[in-house]
Amino acid sequence: MSWYKKIFKKEEKESLDKGLEKSSQGFFDKISKAVVGKSTVDEDVLDNLEEILIASDVGASTTIKIIERIEQRVARDKFVGTDELDKILREEITGLLLENPHAGSGNIDETKKPYVIMVVGVNGVGKTTTIGKLAHQFKSEGKNVVLGAADTFRAAAVDQLVIWSEIVGVPIVKQNMGSDPASVAFDTVQSAVANKADVVIIDTAGRLHNKINLMNELTKIKKVMQKVIPDAPHEILLVLDGSTGQNAFEQAKHFTAATEVNALAVTKLDGTAKGGVVIGISDQFQIPVKYIGVGEKMTDLQLFNGAEFVDSFFKKR
Repeated sequence: MSWYKKIFKKEEKESLDKGLEKSSQGFFDKISKAVVGKSTVDEDVLDNLEEILIASDVGASTTIKIIERIEQRVARDKFVGTDELDKILREEITGLLLENPHAGSGNIDETKKPYVIMVVGVNGVGKTTTIGKLAHQFKSEGKNVVLGAADTFRAAAVDQLVIWSEIVGVPIVKQNMGSDPASVAFDTVQSAVANKADVVIIDTAGRLHNKINLMNELTKIKKVMQKVIPDAPHEILLVLDGSTGQNAFEQAKHFTAATEVNALAVTKLDGTAKGGVVIGISDQFQIPVKYIGVGEKMTDLQLFNGAEFVDSFFKKR
């Protein structure tokens, strides 16, 4: 089933609507001001729209694509009223998202057992919370989950993951602070195989010290896991804080250069008006946005659905 046809449960949709409320409200307030006194979509309206999209953290390159699409429609249809702008924007952004790579309708590839997820991202983006919520989701689906505390440079990181393992009720593999992260990852996948686990989630250090060290560290973690599971990790999930806007783009650039990220999670969208960052990140990096965080509850980490996201983003409040 394609991600854009996935049927959302009522509570999921309500959570998404609520989580994107600030982004949606801010966006439409600006759009309303941009078209005051205008009956047609002209050059001035498009210039204002370009500024609004960039200010909403959609990103410059993605904004240009959207504006060009709208310009083509205006040229084709000759007369486009400003009352149609919302509808056209919605259609063009949805179309853009549908063209980008997507993660599919399921959480994991069931043919890989255990399915190994290595989670990367800077400190403070909600990495540990995302791991906890993912573990909860997998467990609620009846899967056996093992966590690996390979961020051994911060005692707080290990302690937080231990708390999540206790809350969710899943085992965790850890070592002393300052231990070799690769050693923790090795022990984790070895334990997962021995105990016939379905999913392994490995936390990693979030230091942006320098790209070469980061690359070496993540490469070493991957290599030692491959001694146990040759094709591990199956997923390298980069967690980004949506509320940081353009800073999230910079983090994505850094981590995608350092390792082969193949899935993204954008968190903290409920506390910000920068929800447009999801559109830009999805388009610019051509890496599937797999999860979005739209609230504090365990269930508020959702599988990303492009059409539902745009529907909630464009919902008039």
